[in-house]
Amino acid sequence: MDTQARDAPAPEDPTYLTGLLQETGEGCHEAFTEFYRRTSRRVFGVVRRVVVDPGLSEEVTQEVFIVVWQDASKYDCVLGSPTAWLFTIAHRKAVDKVRSHQSSINRDARWAAASWTRPDDEVATSFTDRMEALQLMDSLAALSPLQREAIVLAYFGSLTYREVAESLSEPLPTIKSRIRDGLKHLRGQLEPA
Repeated sequence: MDTQARDAPAPEDPTYLTGLLQETGEGCHEAFTEFYRRTSRRVFGVVRRVVVDPGLSEEVTQEVFIVVWQDASKYDCVLGSPTAWLFTIAHRKAVDKVRSHQSSINRDARWAAASWTRPDDEVATSFTDRMEALQLMDSLAALSPLQREAIVLAYFGSLTYREVAESLSEPLPTIKSRIRDGLKHLRGQLEPA
């Protein structure tokens, strides 16, 4: 058996990965390359579960490693393992990409819909928009204050669920449950029967 292969640290060895991050933070390209080699497949897997589209997943994975290169010196092993730090960055970037992509789709759809309306339909369009806004406000008012606060922060404040949890000083699973239950209630109120 090759002694070099026997002495090589395991791909997920936190001590070794911490050392690679520290060296990367000092500008070592070789350490960054090795960190990338050992973690990129798993990062892509984390991103792919959120983003789904393979092309966008590759783009997000690249963005994650740009953040690693720029912020490796900020990594603190006391706060968590290198992979936990890395996967947190990956998940946040993936969620941001999905939101950005969906926002772009919604914007394009609104533009397309607006471009198909005739100028003499402005009153009807304005009325419809106002009615939809009033219906949404009524539906939000029917939620519990805790659900409403979490949903408003997440969807109107553009915060991730983790950021909502931090903002409200609540556990992440609690926030996820509040938002899920609130959205289920909203969907029931807003969808036509």
